[in-house]
Amino acid sequence: MKSITYGEISFDKVCEKIKEYTSEDLALEYVISVGTDSQNVDGYTKMVSVIALVRKRKGGIFFYDIKKVKKIKNLRQKILKETQYSIELASNIMDFINQNHIKASLEVHVDIGTHGDTKYLIKEIVGWVIGSGFKCCVKPDSYTSTGIADKISKKGSKVC
Repeated sequence: MKSITYGEISFDKVCEKIKEYTSEDLALEYVISVGTDSQNVDGYTKMVSVIALVRKRKGGIFFYDIKKVKKIKNLRQKILKETQYSIELASNIMDFINQNHIKASLEVHVDIGTHGDTKYLIKEIVGWVIGSGFKCCVKPDSYTSTGIADKISKKGSKVC
């Protein structure tokens, strides 16, 4: 994984940073969100998964991972792959926060909404995420996928 603040960082170190960050002020509310967005770039699909840790009303940090996969042309298949990556990452984080008794809510943010080409996927994707044990956020509340991951996934992004 990568971080603007910490550079190249292993998933284990990301978990340690989550633990450190959430223990700085136990009176505050913490939200961990996971989201993935993708863009077709040249001959492949660039998948960007993000872990965002927000300290309500006190800022936050994020970590991201970039994967290059075989080009996915079908929108439904692309959203399914993004959601799969997010659920897998959220599951690993959930294991860590449960084992370490971290007080933070965990959300999966998906890049779909009630308007546009993805509206027909809402029941399926939201059902999958909730069935996997996570709160699911869609547009306009899915800032991790539709904001952070989207920006990094764009061709020419300065964050790499």
